[in-house]
Amino acid sequence: MYLVWLPEGTTRDQVGPLLLGPVADELLALDPRGLSMDLDDELADVAAPVPTPPGEHAVQAVVSIWLDAYDHRGPFEAVLNDAAERLAGYHVLESLYSDYGTTKWARPRDWPDGERSPGILTVAMFEQLAGMDLDAWLDYWHTKQSPMSAAVQPRCRYVRNTVFRSLTPGAPPYRGLVEEAWPSAADVEDPMRFYLGGGDTATMNANIATMIEHVTSFMDLATMRSLTMSEWLLRT
Repeated sequence: MYLVWLPEGTTRDQVGPLLLGPVADELLALDPRGLSMDLDDELADVAAPVPTPPGEHAVQAVVSIWLDAYDHRGPFEAVLNDAAERLAGYHVLESLYSDYGTTKWARPRDWPDGERSPGILTVAMFEQLAGMDLDAWLDYWHTKQSPMSAAVQPRCRYVRNTVFRSLTPGAPPYRGLVEEAWPSAADVEDPMRFYLGGGDTATMNANIATMIEHVTSFMDLATMRSLTMSEWLLRT
């Protein structure tokens, strides 16, 4: 997985034509087993649940490439480096906790490769909590956080990517890269919908409190980053 920072000043309406055009064409020509892009494009102009600090140049694309061996990544990195101002690559262990059609919030996927997925995606990037050993950290994330969030949020798809190691110099020390799909932008922007309040403020607030308690038990919100993006499954 690669976090891509495009040149400063690149606007949302420029992200799609660049990444889905020449960059995707070159990557697909290298014949990966799979390719997806999460893009901060004009269709993802939605406030993130956790805003990026003011003045920080935010990640504008997350590119996932499936290869037979990570040793083969060089030509793919070269394509991304040509487009990026900054690139951070990670070798990850992917866990598809839930997919389209496995929850009540979305139908099974029936759109083709290359077509934008419906709804909106949030991508979270976070570090392992300081002082928490890896086994305890993974156990909390996988056995407590994952089912809890499924119970209190209208999530369509949830992909947990655990970072095995970074692949590029200077990559932020993230240990988790999470992709979560939601039915619509309104489901992310409206707390009553995002936390399944059902019109009841007490229920909404209780679910928010539970979420904050769980999240802060295995990550530091000061170093966590959350983005709203469009999901493009280009080869599956």
